[in-house]
Amino acid sequence: MFDNLTQLLTRLNNYSKLEVAIELTLIWLVVWIVVRFLRDTGGAGIIKGLALLLIVGTIFVRILAQNGESFQRLNFLYDKALGFAAIGVLVIFQPELRRALIRLGEATFFRTSRSELAPMIEALVQACEFNSKNRIGLLVAIVRRVGLSGIVEGGTALNADVSAPLLQTIFWPNSALHDLGVVIEGRKVLAASAQFPLTKRTDVDARLGSRHRAALGVTEESDCLAVVVSEETGGISVAERGQLNRMESVDHLRRFLAERLLTEAGADGRLAEVSGFSDEAPKQEETRLEAASAAGGEAKAVDR
Repeated sequence: MFDNLTQLLTRLNNYSKLEVAIELTLIWLVVWIVVRFLRDTGGAGIIKGLALLLIVGTIFVRILAQNGESFQRLNFLYDKALGFAAIGVLVIFQPELRRALIRLGEATFFRTSRSELAPMIEALVQACEFNSKNRIGLLVAIVRRVGLSGIVEGGTALNADVSAPLLQTIFWPNSALHDLGVVIEGRKVLAASAQFPLTKRTDVDARLGSRHRAALGVTEESDCLAVVVSEETGGISVAERGQLNRMESVDHLRRFLAERLLTEAGADGRLAEVSGFSDEAPKQEETRLEAASAAGGEAKAVDR
């Protein structure tokens, strides 16, 4: 065993330090991408377990077992187990692999024009304010880099300019398109009455209704933002990357969307001025939220 360790250390000393550094950097980058992608999903725990088994098995077989010269039967079973493990990974991580391929295949190379985003945000905020006051449910997905063509095809195509009256009309109770969700890209409402995938996570608050679960589900499969208005409480939330963010006010919603969309698109001062999103606004909102938190604490429950 000690001879094997000595030989291993000798081989490592003979390697080019630059080559080793490049290889370790690339390996770390791949691992970081995988962990970041699987974060907050059921696959994160599975990856940790598989990695632990792989490390322990490799150390035992390659070093303690002297590369197969000892414990030959265990070495044989280990090699066969690696083949079955590779197949198992494909089966276990089928949803995650599907999601990754969707993101890779539908990723857009051109961002939405900045001049299209500000009017869309304001129209959506106005619609959310109206629906929140009147306790009318709303579910809207905003496309960013990853398209939602599959979801759009399953809904009712509109291809109409975004406006607050249009969104209010779509979600008005008992209207033909009020059920399910709306997909927005740029200044266009691509589709209404679109079926969003529900989240498969088991750690989601049991009080969340189908709209919130659909918002989480669609943001797990793409990088879109999903805006939700609860018809029971009128609360407004925004889902991003499978996480639900509670909006404290309409202004908070406006700042949040501006930060995620306008900043991402590289909004300039002129656009910020036209849209009403000033540089001081996020600071004022942050100060207001801190004061509210100090007074009574931020609300912990997420409404349905």
